[in-house]
Amino acid sequence: MSKGVINRHLRYLFICLPFTAILFVQEMGAGMVWLTNPWIQLAICLPVYITGMHFFGRSALKSIRKGKPNMNVLIAVGASAAFLYSLSGTWMGLGADYVFYETAAAIITFVFLGYYLEDVAVRSTQKALDGLVRSEKTMANMVAYDDEQQEMVFPVEGDQLRSGDLILIRSGERVPADAKILWGEASVDESILTGESLPLDKRSKDFLVGGSILVAGTVRAQVTADAGDSVLAGIVRMVREAQGEKAPVQRLADRISAVFVPVVLGLAVAAFGLNYFFLHALTPALMRAIAVLVIACPCAMGLATPAAIAVGLGRAARQGILFRRASGLEAFKGVRQVIFDKTGTLTTGEFAIVGWQVAPAGGHAPERDRMEAGGTGSGVGPTPVSPEEFRRIAFSLEKYSAHPIARGITRAWRVKNDQRWRKIEEIRGVGMRAETKEGDVYIAGSYKVAAGLTREEGHSVYIVRNGQLLGWIDVEDTLRAEAAAVLQWLRVKGFRTVLLSGDKEDRCARVASQLGVDEVFAQQTPEQKVAVVSRLSAEAPTAMVGDGINDAPALAAATIGISMSDAAQLALQTADVVLMGHGLRRLPAALELGRHTFTTIRQNLFWAFFYNIVAIPVAGLGLLTPAVAALAMGFSDVVLVLNSLRLFVRKVK
Repeated sequence: MSKGVINRHLRYLFICLPFTAILFVQEMGAGMVWLTNPWIQLAICLPVYITGMHFFGRSALKSIRKGKPNMNVLIAVGASAAFLYSLSGTWMGLGADYVFYETAAAIITFVFLGYYLEDVAVRSTQKALDGLVRSEKTMANMVAYDDEQQEMVFPVEGDQLRSGDLILIRSGERVPADAKILWGEASVDESILTGESLPLDKRSKDFLVGGSILVAGTVRAQVTADAGDSVLAGIVRMVREAQGEKAPVQRLADRISAVFVPVVLGLAVAAFGLNYFFLHALTPALMRAIAVLVIACPCAMGLATPAAIAVGLGRAARQGILFRRASGLEAFKGVRQVIFDKTGTLTTGEFAIVGWQVAPAGGHAPERDRMEAGGTGSGVGPTPVSPEEFRRIAFSLEKYSAHPIARGITRAWRVKNDQRWRKIEEIRGVGMRAETKEGDVYIAGSYKVAAGLTREEGHSVYIVRNGQLLGWIDVEDTLRAEAAAVLQWLRVKGFRTVLLSGDKEDRCARVASQLGVDEVFAQQTPEQKVAVVSRLSAEAPTAMVGDGINDAPALAAATIGISMSDAAQLALQTADVVLMGHGLRRLPAALELGRHTFTTIRQNLFWAFFYNIVAIPVAGLGLLTPAVAALAMGFSDVVLVLNSLRLFVRKVK
């Protein structure tokens, strides 16, 4: 609820409350004779009635013109019935028994009070998003240089920073914009974005996300995105758009409310007719009909879903779970199977050396002589190079490649005295080819480069020099640290798990065995992935978790698509949910939060309907005055909001 709407309701309440209080003083018999004059009561009530019709009346007329009468129709009709009945009694001089200006004023004033209390309660559901918004608005220490190249540091507002600007961030300060560290090291708290409580260590060339806080250290950094294009700004936009979208269950509640209003009008007419028939008195019959109109106002039904959705989305954002659409929260309610991509999802996408072998001089080494990672090497007979030289050559070749396997090798075998090449190039589909100044040719690549030199086809990288096999290296994608725990949680909760990957059968089977995945689909093209996901989603509601560009069509085909914050941009745009914090550990919380949110929506709708079913007959029997009915109607909204707010404190995995 925006600040402007809250101020409007409060402003209307302040206008109406003094006049209504005066009318109630007269009703309670305070001894002010002049207040008993109906014309004076009319003058006091008139500002309240005009204010009420300005708000409720205009809204009611607009909804009627559109053919979808809203809840304000009931308020406008109820207040107008009391006011016009009192006006006719005043005009015809029928006496005090026909004057109920305090009823008309009370209906309008108490409904404004209820709306204001509702606004206050709903505003508290926005606190997680408000925290993100406040993080966008921060001061920055901008670094610049004068004509003599002397460094100057001066404060600017964070939204004035542009990509390329230099900034200084000290210990305890909030990062004003997305930036890349140029100098310095720091411990950074990114909990506002990821929900992760432990600070992360950052150093030169690492990225800082705007809104995070430097717990310790000082860094100089270069801004990488304007304020409007930052990660945090994108998150805020995503959550706001999701909160503004109507979930399917909300659209159902809206349709019910649209039918409910005409039904209540009919019930009010019936209540008037029956009461007049049995009581033979116009005034009591009219008051009971007005009470039915006011107490049955379906505000609670209109509020039941958006209040829970707002809290659920806010809680999720605070925990590093971003829903692109409000429907995503509802979609989680029926999910009983989860499909995972392998590389970058269940695994880190970073390769580690698990074994390597220096070939003997003959060029062929039996499999039994294959070394485990970290070994010292043993061949059969003499070898063309020593183990140390083999590692040096492998590093010197792979350091020039951007391939994930090459990065894994260079990360493990970093050396200082690497080989200098006269020429080096990357041959697509083969590997790296380099020449020394002496004319020796080295190649690091797939089995294609070693075909005919060895019968060992199952290794990751082969190193060849001048047509002679020097050895091979085996690497494997490492499992995410949290993957086993997440899969175990899914098994305990009864979810069926599926591994869907384009990788080879043996690698997928190995990962599935380690994690206990129920079913495996390996060597799948993007088109085949879509077919599998579509078929499984048709059988039962299905969540798909992926991170690559080739996962985007499958994410869109699933009941609900989930990607991680370090996923490819296309996957992020296609997914319904984004898990912040570089990993799967927020998946259980997302599943649980979606389920709890829908449970809260159902509770709200039940109580909203139950309230109306009980309240209408009570009002029709004359057990509630219109004023009390208006007050009760307003507080029923607050009860539903408070029930929704329990999501903030409810334990979620």
